[in-house]
Amino acid sequence: MSLIDHTHRPDALSWVASANAADTDFPIQNLPYGLFRRAGSNESARVGIAIGEQILDLKLAAAAGKWSSAVQVLLQPLADGDLNTFMAQPSAQRRLLRHAIFEALLEGSKQQAALSACLLPQAAAQMAVPCRIGDYTDFYTGIYHATTVGKLFRPDNPLLPNYKWVPIGYHGRSSSIGVSGGTVRRPLGQLMPPGAEAPVRAACKRLDHELELGLFVAGGNALGEPIAMEDADEHMFGVTLLNDWSARDMQGWEYQPLGPFLAKNFATTISPWIVSMDALEPFRTAFAHPESDPQPLPYIDSAKNRAEGGYQIELEVWLQTEAMRAKGESATRLMRSNFKHAYWTLAQMLTHHASNGCNLQPGDLLGTGTQSGPEANEGGSMLELSNGGKQVLTLPNGETRSFLLDGDAVGLRAYAVHEGARRIGFGECVATIVPAPSL
Repeated sequence: MSLIDHTHRPDALSWVASANAADTDFPIQNLPYGLFRRAGSNESARVGIAIGEQILDLKLAAAAGKWSSAVQVLLQPLADGDLNTFMAQPSAQRRLLRHAIFEALLEGSKQQAALSACLLPQAAAQMAVPCRIGDYTDFYTGIYHATTVGKLFRPDNPLLPNYKWVPIGYHGRSSSIGVSGGTVRRPLGQLMPPGAEAPVRAACKRLDHELELGLFVAGGNALGEPIAMEDADEHMFGVTLLNDWSARDMQGWEYQPLGPFLAKNFATTISPWIVSMDALEPFRTAFAHPESDPQPLPYIDSAKNRAEGGYQIELEVWLQTEAMRAKGESATRLMRSNFKHAYWTLAQMLTHHASNGCNLQPGDLLGTGTQSGPEANEGGSMLELSNGGKQVLTLPNGETRSFLLDGDAVGLRAYAVHEGARRIGFGECVATIVPAPSL
């Protein structure tokens, strides 16, 4: 916990009043990064930092604020909308900028007068995918999700033999990653109807969400040069919310014998803000596999990972149907879980990914896999909550769901809470389902 410093003080307040609200996702202890432009404008995108209900425009702040020469150099790519270049900086440099922004936004700062004009209400911003995502890999670290889904298809052997030995993942499609606030078109694909002799091409009927976190890579590694566990933290930039949309009926048919393809690559939604690993320092927690399980091989094990490799992050899924929206009714929460239940840590995911010499690059995105809890009502997907579609969920307004319908808006939320630390959040990750295209 040596990286906890003055920027984590729970009593620190900002001169931006909305950042001091008890329920804000973005107090001064957070300072996440996002890419935006003013809504309706043609201005170039620039990186901003969320503070309360506002965004600190780093293009304007770089020009208006008084910064050291070292900080000014770090601000320049952010002012140009190039988060990837900043991601590639060593962690000490990234931390230097965090300290400078924290002190500039701190209550009583001499920078207040200059930076007040550099704020934009979040409601007036058009957010974008925060960086260039060269590659996207989705892992399968949620053991409760893996076990529940496995039971649906293999009741006697839900977890395959390799699950407790190796962080399992597959390569996704970065081009179909979109930012919160957009739509997801129901995909068309091959479906095999029960009892049929041949598949048909039709719109997906078992559309699902998956509650995940996404880890953005920082510095990365050269091709052929693995990343050691003791160096993993240096290569982790920050975390976002991630919804890995899934077409379950398409998945069941094409998932033989290779991994996910069209059932997964049609859409992934992420939240617009990246919460830095520095901001998450107070929420680390001990990590261990049960004593009765295989212990990690040495290349994905370390004393630090066992002492504090996990993170305590509360996770939620919310649903607002089209009928609820028409009546002005708020979304209803479907479930809650916690990332502390993940079977593999962020550091293990990253280290394993690069262990064969695969070259990770700044801005690469690693999904965690669906993060479900141990109880039946803590499933991170409709597949789990409806027991494979066999159980119908009744919503507070009387509507029912087993999978998602057109017009449904699914929202993911997350926040980190720990005694002695200021609560920080991730913002919302929301998308609305629209009908499939015509055949």
